Amino acid sequence: MSEPVIDAASVARIARGHRLQYEPAQDCHVLLYPEGMVTLNEPATEILTRCDGQRSVATLCELISAEFGGVDVSADVYEFLRLATSHGWVVID
Repeated sequence: MSEPVIDAASVARIARGHRLQYEPAQDCHVLLYPEGMVTLNEPATEILTRCDGQRSVATLCELISAEFGGVDVSADVYEFLRLATSHGWVVID
């Protein structure tokens, strides 16, 4: 199966069967799924909390950039989304 194309108009959502939540025992956000759990760093959490199936990738980049003083985060967002889709954590529509 080929990787989905991720561009500015793409819309990302957390895959069915996966749940993002804060885990007090880990003192961080985690992504839970039937086979296990992924401990997330802050950048991953910032991206995943915005993957609501409504916002475009361009909008995700703009929102995160605004939160971090206007720094261009596009390359990091695209890289993370490619990784997340390859692991089945995120679906691109």
